[in-house]
Amino acid sequence: MNVLVTGASGLLGSKLVEVLVSKGYKVYAGYFGNSPKAGFPVKFDISDEIGVEKVFELSKPDVVVHAAALTNVDVCEVKRDLAWNTNVIGTKNLVKLSKKYNAFFVYISTDYVFKGDRGLYREEDIPEPINYYGITKLKGEEEVKSMLKEYCIARTSVIYGSVPATGKTNFVLWIIEKLRRGEQVNVLMDQYNSPTHNTNLAEMLSEVIEKRIVGTYHLAGATRISRYDFSKLIAETFNLESSLILPTTSDKISWTAQRPKDSSLNVEKASRSLNNKPLTIHGSLKRLRSEIEG
Repeated sequence: MNVLVTGASGLLGSKLVEVLVSKGYKVYAGYFGNSPKAGFPVKFDISDEIGVEKVFELSKPDVVVHAAALTNVDVCEVKRDLAWNTNVIGTKNLVKLSKKYNAFFVYISTDYVFKGDRGLYREEDIPEPINYYGITKLKGEEEVKSMLKEYCIARTSVIYGSVPATGKTNFVLWIIEKLRRGEQVNVLMDQYNSPTHNTNLAEMLSEVIEKRIVGTYHLAGATRISRYDFSKLIAETFNLESSLILPTTSDKISWTAQRPKDSSLNVEKASRSLNNKPLTIHGSLKRLRSEIEG
C-alpha cells in the first residue's frame, strides 16, 4: 500500500513515517524545508496545485495523511494570506487529488478549533475558534468533509516527542533543556490542554489507516492538565529541579493571537475504538523518558 504523508519532517510526520515504514508500507515523505530521514522524500509545496498533482502522479497514494500546516499561532494571526494558502488552499489541493485517486484521507486537525471556555471537548461539540490559526484549521476540516466520504479528521493537542522537529523544539524538550541549565522558567497555570506523545499519536494513526476508520476523532493524550502541572511532572520524570518552574497567568503574556484557556479534548471515542489507546500523561512521559535515555 502506498501512503503519502505531508509534513514528514515535522514532529508528528517524521514519527508516523517511521512507524508506517516499519509496518511495510511504501511511504512517500512529503516535505517543504528539511528532508525527512525515512521513507521516499518528496519535496513539494502543498499550496501549488500543479506541484501537488505531480506528487500524486508519482506516488499514486492509497492513503494520504495531511500533517503539514503552518502551526505558529502568532505568525498565522499576522501573515493571514500565508496561513490561508498553507492551511486551507493546501488542504483543498490535497483533498481534490485524493478524490481523483480514490485515496483514504487523514487530516490532522487541532484542539484550537474550540473556543476553550470549558474543555474536555467531544467530537460532536461545535467548533468556535478564537484565533486565525484555528479558523484556517477548521476551514480545512470543512474542505475535507465537503469533498470526501472516505476520510478521518484527527484532532490533537500539544504534540511532543524525544527528537526536536526540523527547526524547532517542543514544549517538553524546552522545559528539560531550561531545567538542565538551571534556568528559571515561567509557565502558565491557567491554560489547559491534552498533551500528546508523538509515538502514541503515530500508532493511533497507523491503526486508523490500517482499519480505514472514518469520521472525526480526538486523538490526543488522555489527561487534561495545565501547562504548569505538566511542567512539574516533566521535572519529576527526569529528576530535575521543579522549584525552577514558576507559575504565571496568561494575562501577563503579550501574545499576538488569543489562546483558548482550556482546549483539552475528550478521548473516550478513541479509547473505545482503538487498540492503541490514548495514553495518560504519566504513561506518556515514562515512555518518552525511555526513548530519550535509550
